[in-house]
Amino acid sequence: MESFKKEINDSHELRVVSSLIEGKDYFLGNLPFENFQDQLDFIWEKKQKTKALITFAITKTGEAISLPMSPFGGFWIVDSSSSASLESFIEAIVAELIHRGIKSIAISQAPKPYEPQTDLINYLLVKCGFEQENVLSHQFFLGKKKIKKLTQKASPKLQSKRKISDIKVGHSSISNFGFLKEIKSWNTQKGYDITLDDNRIVQQVSEYPNRYFLITLSKNGEAIGYSLVVKLTSNSLYYFLSAINPKIPVKNGGELILTELFQVAVEQKVDFIDLGSSDLHDGVNHKLMFFKSRFSNDISNKITWVKKL
Repeated sequence: MESFKKEINDSHELRVVSSLIEGKDYFLGNLPFENFQDQLDFIWEKKQKTKALITFAITKTGEAISLPMSPFGGFWIVDSSSSASLESFIEAIVAELIHRGIKSIAISQAPKPYEPQTDLINYLLVKCGFEQENVLSHQFFLGKKKIKKLTQKASPKLQSKRKISDIKVGHSSISNFGFLKEIKSWNTQKGYDITLDDNRIVQQVSEYPNRYFLITLSKNGEAIGYSLVVKLTSNSLYYFLSAINPKIPVKNGGELILTELFQVAVEQKVDFIDLGSSDLHDGVNHKLMFFKSRFSNDISNKITWVKKL
């Protein structure tokens, strides 16, 4: 288990430890990645106080990735830091990874609602020689009170629609994973290419069962739609996997699922909801973005940065 400190200047130190030592609010940073050579936290400290950190998984071929198989990784600012300090942190990370023989760095920086200094971080990454590899636009609904207000406003209207169509919607913890096969099948029938690591999801749910919620849409007692929701951080919900059986058309099905998502958000007392990106392989899914716009009040980009060493 590796752990060391390196003094950078009179006031800051770079500490590198196994990422399974440090507990993080972003729980995916605490989970081990299979088939990777190492998993490390790079921690920026001043007088033994953590100022910022980032987690990398190291491949056997010499790549440092923050974080693979996750919605995002990137820098987390724990305590207020100046732009000069953060730039020094990035430079210290690059120098250490070069020393370790790493050939490339990839960072998918979390959108701004997760990390308020994301814009500054993106700017500093450019100045430190990183290049933009990809960008995804996430739609958000921000504000704990606004989430509650929208839920209260939408519920009466949707309850009447449910009675007419004999539709039910609810949420629960996850007791089995049969819904994953149905989500795959339904999305495939719609022509969507879904890459889903079932084992990874099972591992995450097993390690953090209280972080996951399954929304189920049913008609006449039969499940016809699902959405998997995860509490990525203590103050957020991420809507990342959803499908409705295309052979059983349901009016307002997606609307019912998202309204239930807001109900989960009220119960969990989160500050914001991340509705994820709306991308197709060949461009923007404008239809999906328009639908989500009815349930979002903000947009923030998730940028993937790379640097060859």
